[in-house]
Amino acid sequence: MEFQPIMRALWRNRTGAVLVALQIALALAIVVNSLYIIVQRLEHMGRDPGLDVANTFMVSFAPTGSAFNAEVAMREDVELLRALPGVVDATTINAIPLSGGGSSTMYYTEPGEKGREAPGNYFEVDEHGVSTLGVRLVEGRNFDASVVTRLPANSSAFVPEIIVTRTFAKELFPDEPALGRTVYDGLGQPTRIVGILERMHGAWVSWDKLENVVLHPLLANERFAVYLVRAQPGQRDAVMRLAEEKLAGVDNGRILLKVKSLEEFAANSYADDRAMTVYLSVVVGLLLAISALGIFGLAAFNVSTRTKQIGTRRAVGARRFDIVRYFMVENWVVTTAGVLAGCVLALLLGYWLSTVFELPRLKLYYLVAGVAALWVIGLAAAVWPARRAARVSPAVATRTV
Repeated sequence: MEFQPIMRALWRNRTGAVLVALQIALALAIVVNSLYIIVQRLEHMGRDPGLDVANTFMVSFAPTGSAFNAEVAMREDVELLRALPGVVDATTINAIPLSGGGSSTMYYTEPGEKGREAPGNYFEVDEHGVSTLGVRLVEGRNFDASVVTRLPANSSAFVPEIIVTRTFAKELFPDEPALGRTVYDGLGQPTRIVGILERMHGAWVSWDKLENVVLHPLLANERFAVYLVRAQPGQRDAVMRLAEEKLAGVDNGRILLKVKSLEEFAANSYADDRAMTVYLSVVVGLLLAISALGIFGLAAFNVSTRTKQIGTRRAVGARRFDIVRYFMVENWVVTTAGVLAGCVLALLLGYWLSTVFELPRLKLYYLVAGVAALWVIGLAAAVWPARRAARVSPAVATRTV
């Protein structure tokens, strides 16, 4: 088939063709970048936190007066929780992983804020913290109960030992083993790394140092402390109800505030990512549908305005296949023009997003997939109008309009 008649026909009706090509170009640019962002958000939400999120919950409380003996009451409460049927383990903790709230500090390889440094999101737990969190200790050992203490309010004292994640250890000691090494806080106080965790996510899911987690052997201050409980698989909800009932029955100078699963905290922290994924998915679906309607509309319009010419071609020997092929190629030309312009726009939009919002650069295979998808959509949208054109009778050529 020669392209010259097709190009002449498109030139005579260039307004519609240009508008559809621009629509395809914009759709490709937005769809490709949106899909790239969607995949990034899904990967962001799907990261392994290293925690037993599905089976863990927290219990928050508040002291009600001077009758509350913090250390005694908290130790009694966690012992009660550990004894409940269906409980794997329990600990006090100063902040909740994946919750968006917590504490961090800088750690140094040399005293006086010298040497290499790394920020760490620290959690204060007792000797049951590793088991309760469900994290995997790959090197070293757990805390001994003898080192777990409760610091006075506003104390600047440091802990004698810490457990850190592998990511944190590699940042401080990239070329040598971190286990057994001494690190320092901002006041130059030393502590020793006694254990290394395979992975653990901290409190802030959007922080680029999310896996920089440090465990301190401390009984958390009662102003910030909550109880973290890990249940047997599938028993979390039942254990939550039982824990609330049993703790409410103990009068030790505190009241219970709420019981909430770690899954709820994680869902709240990832709410923006989830909302963006849904929103962009809707945008992508609408743009693809609008592009398909635009191509369909142009093809249907061309068929309706060329009925007599189609009949003439049929009268001089053109087969139905020839008519279908003509309109399919015509729409392929329009789609290709839009796709080529869309590739440029997609790359420019991707560059702008990476510069302004510090997003990763658009991967070219997303662009290739977008081009292929729009070609398929364009051809599919033109099939029905092309087949309708092929059904035009040769007798139409002899009619007077």
